[in-house]
Amino acid sequence: MTKTKHPALAEAPLEVQLAVELILLLEQQDLPAHTVLAALDIVQRDFRTTLTKTPAETD
Repeated sequence: MTKTKHPALAEAPLEVQLAVELILLLEQQDLPAHTVLAALDIVQRDFRTTLTKTPAETD
């Protein structure tokens, strides 16, 4: 993950840091919002399927 210079983000939970990175990457692609959301639905389904096939992570 890209190192950030913003201290508040650097101290944010990992999922928030990842979300910010993904938003930045997706915005750079200059795609229609509905296309991005449709792709994210596919990604979410894939990761949910993966979760059901593997043991849950412990925090």
